[in-house]
Amino acid sequence: MRILTMIAVSAAMIASSAGAFAGELPSYEVKSFPISATQVQVLGGTGVEEPSTAPAMIVAGMPASPAQMSVLSPRVKRLASVNAESEAR
Repeated sequence: MRILTMIAVSAAMIASSAGAFAGELPSYEVKSFPISATQVQVLGGTGVEEPSTAPAMIVAGMPASPAQMSVLSPRVKRLASVNAESEAR
């Protein structure tokens, strides 16, 4: 009888611990700055959003950040505006 009790207790512990592990922890952001769940609890939930899983910008079929977009975009417009200003002088 004692062995069956120990088996039942160990089976319950294994079953409860298997469900406790998350594949990925949730992430939150406030005004596009990352914030942890503890910070959400302390500061309150005003303006807290979960970031979208889909990328906001896609260039040539690949996700890109705003910094990558500014670096990789052609600078023809900037050069043309500089030449127009120098000709006006």
